[in-house]
Amino acid sequence: MKTLKFILSAVLLILPASVLFNACQDKTFEEVTYTANVPVYMGFDEFRASVKRSDPRQMEQPGKIYFKDNYLFINEISKGVHVVDNSDPANPVISTFLEIPGNYDIAIKGNILYADSFIDLVAIDISDPMNPVEIDRVEDAFPNVLPVFDYTYPVYGLDWEKGIVVGWETKEVTELVEKGNTYRNETLYFDNMGVPTLGSNEVAIASSGTGLAGSMARFTLNNNFLYAVHNSSLKVFSINPTPGITMNPEILLDRQVETIFPYNNHLFLGTTTGMMVYSLSNPAAPAFVSVFEHINSCDPVVIEGNYAYVTLRSGTQCNGFTNQLDVVDISSLAHPFLVKSYPMFNPHGLGIDNHILFICDGDAGLKVYDATDPMNIHLNQLAHFPDIRTYDVIPYNGLLMLIGSGGLYQYNYSDLNNLVLISHIPVYVP
Repeated sequence: MKTLKFILSAVLLILPASVLFNACQDKTFEEVTYTANVPVYMGFDEFRASVKRSDPRQMEQPGKIYFKDNYLFINEISKGVHVVDNSDPANPVISTFLEIPGNYDIAIKGNILYADSFIDLVAIDISDPMNPVEIDRVEDAFPNVLPVFDYTYPVYGLDWEKGIVVGWETKEVTELVEKGNTYRNETLYFDNMGVPTLGSNEVAIASSGTGLAGSMARFTLNNNFLYAVHNSSLKVFSINPTPGITMNPEILLDRQVETIFPYNNHLFLGTTTGMMVYSLSNPAAPAFVSVFEHINSCDPVVIEGNYAYVTLRSGTQCNGFTNQLDVVDISSLAHPFLVKSYPMFNPHGLGIDNHILFICDGDAGLKVYDATDPMNIHLNQLAHFPDIRTYDVIPYNGLLMLIGSGGLYQYNYSDLNNLVLISHIPVYVP
């Protein structure tokens, strides 16, 4: 608004009165008051000095999960990571909390935890999980990231030079606009598919030396490289050595990408319109192999043997309107094809271990199937836990680690005829 007034003042000083008179007849301006999302900023210096350890705290809004060396790392959406000592899954203990503003994703190799922090990638030495130390940072690794906001209202006053946008205030603003412009300043509106928001989640099994991630993961590791999906691109970071992380040229994709799953020296990318396959023959520059197309929907993916299992769901910013499980034959990675689809309620993350398929079906709870016969999965349901709102899972050696809106749940599935809940860390409810 100030800029516009300045321009109008300059015009008044320069243009002849007759020209001004005619121009004002063509265009007049008025003040319009409306409700908008107004950015809340954190200064760059404060932001880049804010990673630290703090006392353990209760979970309030848990996100993605990661498992390594008997520890569970649970994202607290946009705030950091709970470190949980899970050496006794029947009695998990939240040991400490890593404050990482703007964090949604993590991956761990050796003793180094890699995490997004709004626009930056940070590397934290967790040799002693009780005394983590930031050892490296790639600034602007994920440019122009914004926290999630209420799409009902436009964004007002966004200025990338002011600092990191760490939140929003919903309040009334007044703007000078051309009279009759019912859309106000159209540049303040963001297409749901184009907003560079953080967050999205599903499950993946990482390579040797790393941990296990959930299917909603957007980070994964392979040898000396970290791969991160961000909007419509695949980012590649060389992490050998750390410190000393470098960025390789990013790979531009022709669609919005949501999740990433590594398997057999390939990356499987869950996008809003299909599953893409990239080869890691040259890990520094993943090469496109194929794509399995589907209608618009968010889709995490997990793989076992010659089959990929993909969940599609509605009610997301991916413009999806279907809820189903797709089984895709990937025996020929160059030519994946659909084997069968199964209706679901609202599936999110999923995991598979020795043909046992675990599906987080949203408000419909956790569903467990024997997927030995991909053509008859629906006839082989082993268990259903309908009373939890599920989000993502990691199955490992008879232990199922599940995150949902109610907190962390762990099940013993060593006896498939008797899956038993062995522990639960609830979320804090004020």
